[in-house]
Amino acid sequence: MAATDNVTGVPTLPEVQMNTVKPTGPVTGRILRNEPCTARKKAAGFVHHIDIDVSGTPLAGNCRSGQAFGVVAPGEDERGRSHKPRLYSLASPTQGEDGSGNVISTTVKRTVDEHWETGKLFLGVASNYLCDLEVGDEVQVCGPNGKRFLLPTEPEQHDYLFFATGTGIAPFRGMVKELLEANVDSRVTLVMGTPYATDLLYHDMFKELESKHENFSYLTAVSRGAQEDGGIKPMYVQDRMAANADELGDQLNSERNLIYICGIAGMEVGIFQQLAKQLSPEQVANYLTIDPEVADNIEGWERKMIPKKIHPTKRVMMEVYA
Repeated sequence: MAATDNVTGVPTLPEVQMNTVKPTGPVTGRILRNEPCTARKKAAGFVHHIDIDVSGTPLAGNCRSGQAFGVVAPGEDERGRSHKPRLYSLASPTQGEDGSGNVISTTVKRTVDEHWETGKLFLGVASNYLCDLEVGDEVQVCGPNGKRFLLPTEPEQHDYLFFATGTGIAPFRGMVKELLEANVDSRVTLVMGTPYATDLLYHDMFKELESKHENFSYLTAVSRGAQEDGGIKPMYVQDRMAANADELGDQLNSERNLIYICGIAGMEVGIFQQLAKQLSPEQVANYLTIDPEVADNIEGWERKMIPKKIHPTKRVMMEVYA
């Protein structure tokens, strides 16, 4: 298959500033909004959308959609040391929530778990701290981080297929808003995967955007229940690719198209498998360089094969986490 550097439609990514605020010297932001972005009484998890005013700090105007920023929770760890910054994806467009880059946002899920060895309750330090903050509270922040998971410098030259699971929706909230607000002549498709329909994040916002913009499509995949479009069979994001093959086929086969993947580690394998099943070898080569050793055993693909045996090209951007 074609080598990565020879693939057509490769995007040029912008130069970005990294760590304008060092983790060792965080600045003070102020909470402007903190509210749930799920059906709170029904959702399996608690997820908040949080707006932070960073005006007057080096972060203002220097955060791009797709990047992350750090939050320093107060207090000390079990060794008596100050907590290290935790990174959170920006959910805001490059122009910020306010249009001037002074207000950034993120999507935070409360971490409530149980230690395997002890059976004792474990609460995420930064996630619960953030979710408990109220409007007007101060928070220590740093960053930004990330220079690969970005929109191109000339966004109108590309189409976009976004795949998200869980809080992996955060960067796509910012990117979708940025693209649509700029009125770029691009096709923008978002596929959101979640266990239950009640866990769909920013669902009403995306539905409203879809109704207002003909070039934006919002598709969901519910793995433990009925589908939003009336389907009964549970599905993952790659199943939505198959179910909507006619709708997505032209976009996937276009030399303009880029793929972005953000969410739980392992989701990329299913997407890559579906690409290999759904597209011709010539079109697959726009997204993946596949070792001949594994090319004939698509069902046997595993995450450990990435990137040695299955290598995403520069038309595929990924941010996945355990």
